Amino acid sequence: MDRSEHSLYTLFEQLGLAGTDQEIDDFVEQFGPVDAKMALADAPFWTEAQAQFLREAIESDGDWAELVDELDTLMRK
Repeated sequence: MDRSEHSLYTLFEQLGLAGTDQEIDDFVEQFGPVDAKMALADAPFWTEAQAQFLREAIESDGDWAELVDELDTLMRK
């Protein structure tokens, strides 16, 4: 079991993206807002692997789920 501390920064790194404050802000600005009717994982800018990770994080309600929810909120503003 992974007991490391997760954050929005480490979520971005897990997704293979740069995770600094500025890079997260740039990502949200570039790709947001995501349509309210679309699941975050179904947004067209994710790779298949990224989308699968997001789906699994939510479905398993595991360590990453809260951060995926936080990202979802950011992407809908």
